[in-house]
Amino acid sequence: MIFKSAVTRVAISKSVPSRIGRYGYEQFSKVMGPLESAKKAAAYKAVDEYVKDNSIIGIGSGSTVIYAVHRLAERVREENLRVICIPTSFQARQLIINHHLALSDLEIHPKLSCTIDGADEVDAEMNLLKGGGGCLLQEKIVASCSDELIIVADYTKNSQRLGEQFKKGVSIEVIPLAYVPIKQKILENLGGSIDLRMAKAKLGPVLTDNGNFILDWHFPNNITDWNKINTEILLLPGVVETGIFINMAKKAYFGMADGSVKEQSQV
Repeated sequence: MIFKSAVTRVAISKSVPSRIGRYGYEQFSKVMGPLESAKKAAAYKAVDEYVKDNSIIGIGSGSTVIYAVHRLAERVREENLRVICIPTSFQARQLIINHHLALSDLEIHPKLSCTIDGADEVDAEMNLLKGGGGCLLQEKIVASCSDELIIVADYTKNSQRLGEQFKKGVSIEVIPLAYVPIKQKILENLGGSIDLRMAKAKLGPVLTDNGNFILDWHFPNNITDWNKINTEILLLPGVVETGIFINMAKKAYFGMADGSVKEQSQV
């Protein structure tokens, strides 16, 4: 398998649009720092290069995807594109609705042109860690129905190996009944440490969009075969899905601090 990367500079508007609802731009400062500018640059370039007329697009989750949806809405208005959007989460659904884009689901449109999504980390082999924001199962389902999975992220998500920059571990969505046995089996078989993700605005654990718990596995730093590790975890009864995405991403756009966009692709 061959991987390649390139760096280009992209020109984007520095203005931030007015408030568009709870899940939009109002959560960012009107004077964007290097990190937000990097996210915007990556998202705009991905949307400009991959979204075509008469396409069905999966909409991922996370802060960088907010910029992607805004750019998509701009292109729909300016170019009269006909695009149908499939959300991967409650956040993604609200973004689509707030931007007045066509909303659908996998029951009606089970085959997608591409999905544009974020990632917590991307390694040199295009393996991904996702789920730091609580979304992973629906993201993986939608990505699996897409011809191409396109990742948009800032420069802090680009690593040589998983765990190099993202320190919150592997997200594992589990059935609540099974979380303790799963914790014990992962520790016994794979090592590291593991925590039940707790909510910040309520007492008790985080609940996913599917009503499940999330375990955060802080894995040993000597893992080389992520496909094997992912399979071992998925075989544990009660595990719904992991945030390890293997051989799924076609291309990744990383916005850099200097305004350029680094591209990494799987060929």
